[in-house]
Amino acid sequence: MLEQGTISIHTENIFPIIKKWLYSDHEIFLRELISNGVDAINKLKMVSFSGEFSGEVDTPEINIAIDKDKKTLSVTDTGIGMTADEVKKYINQVAFSSAEEFVEKYKGSTDQQIIGHFGLGFYSSFMVASQVEIDTLSYREGAQAVHWSCDGSTEFSITDSQRDSRGTTVTLTLQDEEAEYLEESRIRQLIRTYCDFIPVPIKLNGEVVNKQRAIWNESPSNLTKEDYLEFYRYLYPFQEEPLFWIHLNTDYPFIVKGILYFPKLKPDVDVTKGQIKLFCNQVFVSDNCEEVIPRFLLPLRGVIDSSDIPLNVSRSFLQADRTVRRIADYIAKKVGDRIKELYRDEREEYIRCWQDIGTFIKFGSINDEKFKKQVEDILVYRTTAKVEPSEAEAAPVQVQVEGEDDAWSDVKPGSSTSESNGITTSPQGNYTTIKDYLERNKTRHENRIFYSTDETNQATYIALHTSQALEVLFMDSFIDSHFVGFLEREYSDVKFSRVDADLDESLINKDNNTELVDPRTNKTRSEQLQELFRDTLNKPKLVIRTEALKSESVPAMVLLPEALRRLQEMNALMMQKTMEFPEEHTLLINTAHPLVQHLTTLSQGSVITGEGSSPNQELVSLICNHIYDLALMAQKGFDADGMRTFLERSNQVLTQLTAKAANG
Repeated sequence: MLEQGTISIHTENIFPIIKKWLYSDHEIFLRELISNGVDAINKLKMVSFSGEFSGEVDTPEINIAIDKDKKTLSVTDTGIGMTADEVKKYINQVAFSSAEEFVEKYKGSTDQQIIGHFGLGFYSSFMVASQVEIDTLSYREGAQAVHWSCDGSTEFSITDSQRDSRGTTVTLTLQDEEAEYLEESRIRQLIRTYCDFIPVPIKLNGEVVNKQRAIWNESPSNLTKEDYLEFYRYLYPFQEEPLFWIHLNTDYPFIVKGILYFPKLKPDVDVTKGQIKLFCNQVFVSDNCEEVIPRFLLPLRGVIDSSDIPLNVSRSFLQADRTVRRIADYIAKKVGDRIKELYRDEREEYIRCWQDIGTFIKFGSINDEKFKKQVEDILVYRTTAKVEPSEAEAAPVQVQVEGEDDAWSDVKPGSSTSESNGITTSPQGNYTTIKDYLERNKTRHENRIFYSTDETNQATYIALHTSQALEVLFMDSFIDSHFVGFLEREYSDVKFSRVDADLDESLINKDNNTELVDPRTNKTRSEQLQELFRDTLNKPKLVIRTEALKSESVPAMVLLPEALRRLQEMNALMMQKTMEFPEEHTLLINTAHPLVQHLTTLSQGSVITGEGSSPNQELVSLICNHIYDLALMAQKGFDADGMRTFLERSNQVLTQLTAKAANG
């Protein structure tokens, strides 16, 4: 026996271990041991490149073997190996890391990466093992092989070994409760999770089980579209294909490589949970990158690899680290640059992807001032505005010819995107920016924007506006209820009006004669209608308003006061429940509609008898309620009981009308 002794853990070196190297998941041990093996292989390449080693550098590989009978798992590398003195230094004195020493010594001589910290990561093996043994032979000429053994206490032994091949084998005798790591399927799963992209073959019982190729380390010019898509399918099987992607590659002032994919978004996506995988020199670290990338980019998918982020980190460390914050800023800028490039060079593709990428862009604009400045001019909104054919034909667009970086040609709009007067036309609809909308409409309604949040249920309101040439923007994604408030802060001199909030003066016919006084009642027709609906509906909080609209499309509309509606939406969001239809709303009666005009005549001809209401009066009451119900339907204002009542009343109206017709 060469030596017996006690492992040295001093007060000055225990704190880094406690703060940075304690593990919550036992399975991490395999990642650490494989990383150490790759580290040793890269060290051998370094000394070979530097001329310190003239022997043959065999095919590098990591071999993992399982012996269920002995309850052992071993990890063997073909790397640099260790002498007895190095074992004492790197294993017994836990505080020191051979990786840091090697990097310093061979800085600039090669691009090989040292991914592990042998003395530190090695000790994770004691989380699962009752005994750990190291069998190693150094590359140095004439070196004596060494065997090291420890049972998890601070006691260890070092003896000579009979090993005759360069490299290191770490053998773990597993604890009874850690028997899962004797199952081949479990080890395969861990290799795929943590070490799949390590550029060294990893063999399990003689079979190579890792993918090895990390395409994010390759030049984008050498990769095809199918390479990117195949990689995405491998990372996220059974998912829809991504919209597009960004290849990151920088080595100053920090090292960051990776590929970020923009996925199709579902309305129920949780934007607080990340799906980007974090690597350190091709070794998987985490799939929670909340501290490494900006919050608004969490729904992105893909890989970020940075050797400036250590293998084992705490959330508090990441939050406080200046380099991590700078990496986050870099990623946000690259995403912004890619989106602007898409808008500039592939406008139709940009519009096609907008329903998905718009959420990222809007969320980022709200949460990141620098990102907002990058993208504020390329926020687009679907619009009711049309491009006149003559305008579109006169506005050729530039289309980049694939495969010729600097070749551009003018083409007439057809299948490609065309743009005129600030309106981009595409198969997905017409799109515009806030700036162009305001410029187009400044003579009709300066600094006012009409918008819709639900094209289907607000179709009546949209039709009323477009019939009078008022342009409406669609803000109907699930983030837009928040984004409108953000836009109002950005455009403080602009009034944003939802189409069902109030009506612009241009929609109302002021010359209508509804304000003439009827000598029989000494009331205007508007006053008579308001009284009729107020008495019939009997809803104290309902405001009855009469106007002659410039459209006969509907007899009545329900208007929701903008401020009150937003307050209720905010309260519903904070309480995490669906907003209830507000009791306080306005019923606007369209006095220009024939139904309302006939209703007025019908009500004036009603005769009250001694037994109660006349048949005409009953029909008037049913029609008043029916008009109100129809207006509510356009606002999704029905609950289950309201829908039942509406159907019953509809049947009554139809029954009475058919009876009148039958009786002639």
